[in-house]
Amino acid sequence: MDELIDGFLRDVVRDSPLSPERVAVLRSLLTRIVELAIVDGDIGDLKVAVNALDELIEASALFSKWRDVPKIAVFGSARTNSEATLFEMARQLGERMAQRGWMIVSGAGPGIMEASAMGAGREHTLGVNIELPFEQFANPYIDAETMLVAMQYFFTRKVAMTRPSNAFAIFPGGLGTMDEAFEVLTLLHTGKTSPAPVVLVDTPDGTFWRQWLDFVEGAIMADAYIDPNDMCLVTLCSTVDEAVHEIEHFFSNYESFKVLGDRATVTLQRAPSEEQLAALAISVPRFAGGTGYQMSDQRTLTFGFDGRNFVNLRLLINEVNSWS
Repeated sequence: MDELIDGFLRDVVRDSPLSPERVAVLRSLLTRIVELAIVDGDIGDLKVAVNALDELIEASALFSKWRDVPKIAVFGSARTNSEATLFEMARQLGERMAQRGWMIVSGAGPGIMEASAMGAGREHTLGVNIELPFEQFANPYIDAETMLVAMQYFFTRKVAMTRPSNAFAIFPGGLGTMDEAFEVLTLLHTGKTSPAPVVLVDTPDGTFWRQWLDFVEGAIMADAYIDPNDMCLVTLCSTVDEAVHEIEHFFSNYESFKVLGDRATVTLQRAPSEEQLAALAISVPRFAGGTGYQMSDQRTLTFGFDGRNFVNLRLLINEVNSWS
């Protein structure tokens, strides 16, 4: 098997030059697929693996065209009707973010998904549909030819929607929306996706997210399954203005995060003063040990990082954004 794969890769590289990193990834992928195929197990497992890979590759090909464009994933109920206040708020949010140069990542269905796509327009909306025997169909505000992919599995759909997104707006919804909300928070909490703002959007008199927060605080937090600081990952917004402000404020000074060995770097838009850097060590002491916070250049903040405590990373981002 190894000889066959090596021979195949030599032919591929000869016809289409690839970097050593890509060749290594391709080799690993081919090896795993062959190993799975020859395992004496249910062929259904192999079909799931092949279908899932196909869906992820298709989504990657679609999103790669807009790799450098900021994206906001919008989640919410497919059953919100066009007369509802939440529908209009989702429409306005899509419109406002598109005006600011963002693209909407939508589930492509009706309700909140349709509203956000309507506001952003076909040129600013990427759709990731889910194939269901009921309720779900691509709305008319998504270009089905060039801006849409369809998924058979919910898990591949969530990967396709969350991985490329730089922000998340979550409107009230049912089980699917709850699944997406907790998925996003889990990814941010464990560092499985890049730091991003999460806005929970409701009407000014709405109680959906307040009741949700009551549950989180009264059950999950009260029983010490999470810490109080963990909820800094989300912000409840009762107007579109608040949601847009929260998203823009997140990127008002913070630009990007990267881990290099046992050190992390946060790229800033503006360098801090000595007083601000000293205050950071007090407000977010978690990363102040060892050599502490240092500026390797005018825009790069470095500090020790053990691959954990992504909530403290969010607190750090909040602090550096307060400098702006």
